[in-house]
Amino acid sequence: MASAHMFNLDSLSVSFGQKIGTFSNITSITNFVLDPAFIFIVVGGIIFVLGFCGCIGALRENVLLLRVYSVVLGIIFFAELAIGILGFVYKDWVKSQIEDGITNIIVNYREDPDLQDVIDGIQQSLKCCGGKDYHDWENNIYFNCSLESRGAKEACGVPYSCCIESETDAVVNTMCGYDVRKEDYPLPAADVIFTKGCVPAFSEWIETNLVIVGAIVIGIALLQICGICFAQNLVNDIEEQKAKWRYR
Repeated sequence: MASAHMFNLDSLSVSFGQKIGTFSNITSITNFVLDPAFIFIVVGGIIFVLGFCGCIGALRENVLLLRVYSVVLGIIFFAELAIGILGFVYKDWVKSQIEDGITNIIVNYREDPDLQDVIDGIQQSLKCCGGKDYHDWENNIYFNCSLESRGAKEACGVPYSCCIESETDAVVNTMCGYDVRKEDYPLPAADVIFTKGCVPAFSEWIETNLVIVGAIVIGIALLQICGICFAQNLVNDIEEQKAKWRYR
């Protein structure tokens, strides 16, 4: 009986370890897919293949490449249109998903240098800190206030990209966000860092630059529609010319 009991415990521990390993693998794959470098590589690859099909198809009058170019461009256009409509209809859900995504990014801030550069760039350009607000940095293990008792320098702080830059500073002060979330901090947080979250800051930026954003979106849509129309017209001209050759 004892051996059977030990066998069950061993099998449970093995299965539990396998589940933890599976979850860690899924997490690592998700982090890899959301990596900025990977996203840029995928987008760049799609643009390269699409441009190759359109360019070579037009130069060599290849109907297959032109149709691939037209179909893929049409799929991208309708996908963008569907995403835009769904984003407008379910904007609250999209906002919550963005906040959750930023929270996950904040957790992995120190783990990925590329991701760290992206976050720092966003916070500096939008003059924001965190997702909802600057307290979101409590979710990062390096900035968590619980590490204060262990003597961690960044505990209860925020990254330097959250700091309000002074025009007189010639060198970036990477320690300006230290201890800024402590209750006994000598200055109000708003005097040292940007306290507004990046999600509301981005929403305000969209509302402020709505005309410019709308013009850019319409311009990109018109370019895609023109590309589809030109490709289809060229395909029709090639097929008409081939039809004339057949009946000569």
